[in-house]
Amino acid sequence: QVQLQESGPGLVKPSQTLSLTCTVSGGSITASNYYWAWIRQSPGKGLEWMGAISQTGSTYYSPSLRSRTSVARDTSKNHITLQLRSVAPEDTAVYYCAREIVLGMSAFDYWGQGTQVTVSS
Repeated sequence: QVQLQESGPGLVKPSQTLSLTCTVSGGSITASNYYWAWIRQSPGKGLEWMGAISQTGSTYYSPSLRSRTSVARDTSKNHITLQLRSVAPEDTAVYYCAREIVLGMSAFDYWGQGTQVTVSS
């Protein structure tokens, strides 16, 4: 059973960088044919796919967030990281990591529980 757990600060100030970690257990992030994605949900809005990293370390980003987003991994720790730069109040959301079966097709089979991030001074 694959499990994902997000962690990071719950409060970030405007213009700062949001940094989150997704720790994966029960499966390797280098396993074939999977992607590891970050998704968020802002208050009153739907899910927004932000970016993903493949088992080989290739990264993929939402065009609307590409300039501010970095997804990386640490294979020794079996975790995925997200950095979102220059945050603003509209970046307030619940942030999820998930295992993506088919890139770009909203096909996820495992999710973390999500972590609330509020952007406020």
